[in-house]
Amino acid sequence: MKYPAFKDLILFENDDYIVVNKPPFIASLDERSAPGKINILRMAKQYADDAQVCHRLDKETSGAIVIAKHPEAYRSLSMQFERRKVNKIYHAVVDGQFQFDNLFVDLPILNDGNKNVTIDRQEGKRAETYFNSLKYYKHYTLVECKPVTGRMHQIRIHLATQRAAICGDAMYRGKPVFLSNIKKGYRLAKDEEEQPIMKRFALHAKQITFKGLDGQDITVEAAYPKDFATLLKLLDKFDA
Repeated sequence: MKYPAFKDLILFENDDYIVVNKPPFIASLDERSAPGKINILRMAKQYADDAQVCHRLDKETSGAIVIAKHPEAYRSLSMQFERRKVNKIYHAVVDGQFQFDNLFVDLPILNDGNKNVTIDRQEGKRAETYFNSLKYYKHYTLVECKPVTGRMHQIRIHLATQRAAICGDAMYRGKPVFLSNIKKGYRLAKDEEEQPIMKRFALHAKQITFKGLDGQDITVEAAYPKDFATLLKLLDKFDA
């Protein structure tokens, strides 16, 4: 995999913060399973010595992620996350047609380590997400997701509880989208194996709003990466 230059990922930068558009398949922080592998934190530290990643995105999730350039900036944003003052907007493509009109999902999530999370009303930690349908296709829906809390896999598992699994999210029974699902008369060559349009789950961190050290709001929007944009383009063309 060819890694982009960190500078090319930057969407916003001031003396305190950098916001980058994280590509899919790059981890936010060091992973135990791949200790020496390139990740957003390592890339950021080569750019600014004291860089700290302020929150994480799942490895497959693309989009806006905030990096603090010094400890004071990191502390300030950590407090904002703790007090639920940071506004995050994600976009997801889900399998099926769903009419979410400010649907509020309030289901506690238990993280039992090794990347396993479950809904657990007794032991789980509070988790809240709002969902709105943005665009309807014949077989899919583009959904806006606004997490209030920041639990692991929160959007993914909350959508799954509504039987609206994110496309390609095998962990929560989401099926990948193939061109043959949406294009009439699509034929593969005899020995060819069809690849999904997106080789990951369709989730993108579209926008983030937080306060800078001067108390002013900083809002940054991250464009869709190529795979997500291609999926929507093909749905527009063949599944509208």
